[in-house]
Parts: sequence; C-alpha cells; structure tokens
Amino acid sequence: MSTSQPHAFRPPEDSTTPDRLLHARTGTDVSPEDLVLASGKDLTPRNLEWAKRKLAAEGPAALEKLLP
Repeated sequence: MSTSQPHAFRPPEDSTTPDRLLHARTGTDVSPEDLVLASGKDLTPRNLEWAKRKLAAEGPAALEKLLP
C-alpha cells in the first residue's frame, strides 16, 4: 500500500518561489530571541548574549544573513 496522498497539492517542479515569499522581515524589530531561533540554537543566556552582540554590530540585517 502506498503512503502517498494523490490529492495533496504539489507545485510544478519547474515553478519558482516568488520573491515576496523569500524575505523573512515583517517590518518589525528583530529581537535577540528571533536571531537565536533563526540560527537553530537553543534560547540560552550565552546564545542570547551572542545575538545581542550580533544585532548591535549588524543590525536587523543579521537575521537576513541567517535565513535563505
């Protein structure tokens, strides 16, 4: 028995993701927590300090550098 779902939506293989869907910024401020989570790290005091330093140095662009 197959586990595939015949009625599940699948985009065409040659389709490209629209540019408007590729950007992570929502117009809101980036928090250290956002940066830690986007980097795949756990929310620990050490990682939050790392994120605060990175945000201070790079600003909100730090998040864009982590996300595709």
